[in-house]
Order: sequence, then C-alpha cells, then structure tokens
Amino acid sequence: MKATVTRKEHFNATHRLHNPNWDDTTNERVFGLCNNPNYHGHNYNLQVHITGEIDPDTGYVIDAKILSDLIKQEVTNRYDHKNLYLDLPDFANLNPTAENIAQTIWTRLRVCIAPAYELKITLMKPNVTT
Repeated sequence: MKATVTRKEHFNATHRLHNPNWDDTTNERVFGLCNNPNYHGHNYNLQVHITGEIDPDTGYVIDAKILSDLIKQEVTNRYDHKNLYLDLPDFANLNPTAENIAQTIWTRLRVCIAPAYELKITLMKPNVTT
C-alpha cells in the first residue's frame, strides 16, 4: 500500500515579476503590483508531499524529521528573508512567479529524494489585491 506524508513549512521572501523582453507598460499591465521596481514580499506556505510504500520495519514512508531537515537545507535556509530576484541564482534568468518557485523547489528536492517516491509541491501565498 502507498501512503502520502505531507510536511508544511513557511518562508518569507521578496520578488519582482518582470519580463526584461517587455516594455514597462506591458510588464505593469501583466504583473500589476508584483512588477513594483522596489520589490514586494510574500509569506509563502509550502507543503511537500511524499508518496510511497510504507516501510514494514519503520512504519514510515519517510521519516518526517529527515524530510523537515531536507526542506530546511534546500528551501527555507536558502529562500527565507531573501530577495528571490536578486539574491538567488535560481532566479537569475527565471521570473520568480509562484509556479516557477514551486518548480525550482521541486527540482532542488527531487535530487535528494529516492526515485521510488513521488514528490509533489504545493506553494501558497496570500491573495494580492490589485
């Protein structure tokens, strides 16, 4: 039988959504407040879901402490209180949208988690009023 274990974490980060191939008017129209040249921040809620077979010896799919430490090492220690656009090479050529952040987190974690396990990332941020 397969089961899913979910670990919730939280980080705060600033970013600016901006396409350098577009003019300022287009960037502002598409990204609204998220295109602020002085950046803005979000409180991100992250859920990491691991699905796999339950180990008959431990009763675990994955040890939650090991998963928590991995998320801290690969995500929260890198992303928390950072300007994603300026501080992280992950976003040097990648617009730091929630979708791209989730994809980058998935890529970072995927190499650390055995291929036998399914990995799913859920990234939530509060609504932005535009």
